[in-house]
Amino acid sequence: MRRLQNLFRLLSELLDFARTHKAWWIIPLVLLLLLVSVLIVGVSTISPFIYSLF
Repeated sequence: MRRLQNLFRLLSELLDFARTHKAWWIIPLVLLLLLVSVLIVGVSTISPFIYSLF
């Protein structure tokens, strides 16, 4: 639970930084990194089951 709180705090700080410094390019970059990390975690948990099908 504490990790989620830290993650949300980090994301809010990045959003505040983007607002104050007009660095809007950071938001798509962070979203892309989050998407890639979710895909890596998702594939690594599903891969043993897919391997057993073949």
